[in-house]
Amino acid sequence: MAGVAISHPDRLLFPSAGLTKLDVAGYYAAISDWIVPHLEDRPLTLVRCPEGAVGTCFYMKHAKVWAPEPLRRVRIREKTKVGEYLIADSAAAAVGLVQMGILEVHTWNSRFARIEHPDRVVIDLDPGARVTWPRVIAAARVVRELLETLGLDSFVKTTGGRGLHVVVPLTPRDDWSQCLAFARAAADALVRHGPGEFTARFSKAGREDAILVDYLRNNRTNTSIAAYSTRARPDAPVSVPVDWSELSPARGPDRFTACTVPHRLARLRRDPWAEYWTTKQTIPRQAIAALERL
Repeated sequence: MAGVAISHPDRLLFPSAGLTKLDVAGYYAAISDWIVPHLEDRPLTLVRCPEGAVGTCFYMKHAKVWAPEPLRRVRIREKTKVGEYLIADSAAAAVGLVQMGILEVHTWNSRFARIEHPDRVVIDLDPGARVTWPRVIAAARVVRELLETLGLDSFVKTTGGRGLHVVVPLTPRDDWSQCLAFARAAADALVRHGPGEFTARFSKAGREDAILVDYLRNNRTNTSIAAYSTRARPDAPVSVPVDWSELSPARGPDRFTACTVPHRLARLRRDPWAEYWTTKQTIPRQAIAALERL
């Protein structure tokens, strides 16, 4: 598949969806033109599930194991050591991840060429157990409106779960600390705006009815699920970029799976994130002060 040999092709990786290892490799090969731009030159954190989504899975941050040749290895300075990471720059590399037993692909907010300067901020909306899908949609629109007051365009994608990511593309100028400070200021402003709706408390206890604004996705080495990546759950859900107009209470995020996404992409007349790739913007110098006044 895409020049990568797939061992154990009949192994069932997503039992509820009936998808084998070969099927999943075929999914990534089929949507490679869509996913590779989101992966190129980005260090990866991976969720490896050798026996499939219902088996034992574990996060793999550093590239200490064998990997197919199309995957690139890079070395990145960390606080106390140098870590080795994998990067997937091609369709063959994306399929190679499946050969390794990878069911989730998470990416850095920067590309290796400018590793200390993120090219996006991700506002992760993580709903508590009792939060409904319509409330998540409404929350994402509030985030969009907040960003618009600062002159920033944003884009939205599903997470493969019950939440949404609001993504702000950036020209890589600011460093990690500046991007994290901006994301935290935005989270604090949202909590002040809707204290019963939003929370910045990470403990699950006591936030069943609130939406966590996870600003820590913007910390150096922290990652978020890649657009078009599967999630390690039995029904093979996928994180999917959508147009803001597609968000609907009547259409839940569970409609996007490795079975349905290729059909969606074949029917699309244009990329819902077409403008994402050409948006040129930076965090305004007075953005944090402006957020603190809200």
